[in-house]
Amino acid sequence: MSVKPDKSLAVAGSPDPVYTTDFGSAYCADSREFLSRIPDSSVNLVITSPPFALRRKKSYGNVSAAEYIDWFWPFAEQILRVLKRDGSFVLDIGGSWNKGEPTRSLYHFDLLLRLCGEKGLFKLAQEFYWYNPAKMPAPAEWVTIRRVRVKDAVQPIWWLSKTARPKANNRWVLTPYKNSMKELLSKGYNAGVRPSGHVVSKQWGQDNGGAIPPNIIQTSNTRSNDPYIRACRERGLEIHPARFSERVPEFFITFLTRPGNVVVDPFAGSNMVGQVAERLRRRWISVEINNEYVVGSKYRFTGATIK
Repeated sequence: MSVKPDKSLAVAGSPDPVYTTDFGSAYCADSREFLSRIPDSSVNLVITSPPFALRRKKSYGNVSAAEYIDWFWPFAEQILRVLKRDGSFVLDIGGSWNKGEPTRSLYHFDLLLRLCGEKGLFKLAQEFYWYNPAKMPAPAEWVTIRRVRVKDAVQPIWWLSKTARPKANNRWVLTPYKNSMKELLSKGYNAGVRPSGHVVSKQWGQDNGGAIPPNIIQTSNTRSNDPYIRACRERGLEIHPARFSERVPEFFITFLTRPGNVVVDPFAGSNMVGQVAERLRRRWISVEINNEYVVGSKYRFTGATIK
């Protein structure tokens, strides 16, 4: 599908973008105010990783678990308003530990129940998990010193929607068949009832062009010398410490949108979402409150235009 570049994503009443590309615009702003200026039902996908409710304060800002739902709710209301009826909201939100204890906080589950409960705003389309085998063994007190816990290697990602049938197609994210599956397809399936009670029909033996992926996304985020990081170091800009792994937004943008659709990240950080959306020819808007992070994120793009 051919999609022409579109630089018409300026939001009325908003500040000028820090930079623009062929398909997107990056803003330095408070997303609570910025989102309120985006027209109703105009966005296909909001995908973001907001600051988590961590025990220790981070340079990119975070609030406590006790405050988190009240803090996040105004963002959620605006996200609901700007999404199209078949749009999706993908929320990457990691858990935390209770202070002074080797026990886990439930704040992110509390948030999910509030967002999707009886009086919530969204429906839970599906839960995903980002599996990162290269995660650091933390918190050190419980994992590497007292050794009473193992390291966390998964992070929840909630796929939320306005309706029960958001736009999505797993054919867009099929993965190559393994050799064993190719051999099975060539020999033919043994159709019939399995010991589990499941019935395998002859249709299982059809070659559908690839395998349907699971709801686990395995990817590490260990690159320390990509163009963005090199550019920030050369210019003395702060490198965002909690960057999205490219594979995460790539999967959801491919799964839930088509070329030319609009993708928004209201907590853009180093703007990995914008970088992936640009490559996939989706129109995008990124919003980040820290100006230094926005300036640094420009170096993810070749030919970005400074405003």
